[in-house]
Amino acid sequence: MSFRQTETASVAAAKAGFSTATAYRIEQDPRLPSQRKVPRSRRRHDPLAAVWDSEVVPLLKSTPGLRPVAIFDEIRRRHPEIGTGIRRTLERRIRTWRALNGAEQDVIFRQEHPPGRLGLSDFTDMGNRGVSVAGAPLDHRLYHFRLAFSGWEHAHVVLGGESFVALAEGLQNALWALGRAPLQHRSDSLSAAFRNLDDDTRQDQTRRYEALCSHYGMEPTRNNRGVAHENGSIESPHGHLKQAIEDALLLRGSRDFATLDAYRRFVDEIVGRRNARNAKRLDLERRALQSLPARRTTDYEETIVIVTSTSGFTLKRVFLFGALAPDRPSAASAPI
Repeated sequence: MSFRQTETASVAAAKAGFSTATAYRIEQDPRLPSQRKVPRSRRRHDPLAAVWDSEVVPLLKSTPGLRPVAIFDEIRRRHPEIGTGIRRTLERRIRTWRALNGAEQDVIFRQEHPPGRLGLSDFTDMGNRGVSVAGAPLDHRLYHFRLAFSGWEHAHVVLGGESFVALAEGLQNALWALGRAPLQHRSDSLSAAFRNLDDDTRQDQTRRYEALCSHYGMEPTRNNRGVAHENGSIESPHGHLKQAIEDALLLRGSRDFATLDAYRRFVDEIVGRRNARNAKRLDLERRALQSLPARRTTDYEETIVIVTSTSGFTLKRVFLFGALAPDRPSAASAPI
């Protein structure tokens, strides 16, 4: 068009590098092809025109949790003349309607984890895996620790439920296996560990957790109760680790182990193979981790119990037998 201001159409076209016919066509309509394109109209009758506003939308408003397939079945029940081929059309339209008119969705921003900052702990149940020791079913769970940046992880077999003792033992085992410590440690709300505890005991457990993190120079943090995605950097890896253990059990051909130590070595081997894949990222993160203290701190509880004449005592509502020396007093201190 710049050449056309001083030249004829044929000369301007030649200088621009296209034909004279194209020059005359552009001169008649200077719009771009994308601007001349007519929006595509519907090519067939809308199969949902008769039911969308009158029936489908009221169902979506009155029962927000109703699945699209249930709405499809209900519309087909009310209108047998509607063919089965509308299902995908209905699902797409429902998805669009819910995005524009449905309930507000939580907006979750992707977190960026710099090296060395965050380590996470959580427990995951393993009771449904069918693992047994010497033929006896093993009711257990895994304590799972993971570095958010590199993905390095540690798993510790825990017998019984969640407790501060299990957390302290598993966390310290993980840190000493790693040889370093992150700047922050995040766990869940510890609601399972604090269940059935009185207020004074809860406060004591909280102080002990803070003292444990302080011993390793870590800032203790927790995610809000019931908000699992705040601990997402370990909640999702739970499933991957459990699936890796399940695959290894299937390849092994047996879920029975001769001893508990044999099962723990089995889990350690699986975790070690997973960590080998993250060796390069761990090398990057290791420089940002902090040194460990000179020694571990306590990972047990001490309590005073009254021992009967038959050397039995009740601890946390469980009656236990113990061997006491003849000169031992009736009140004894027992680690658990």
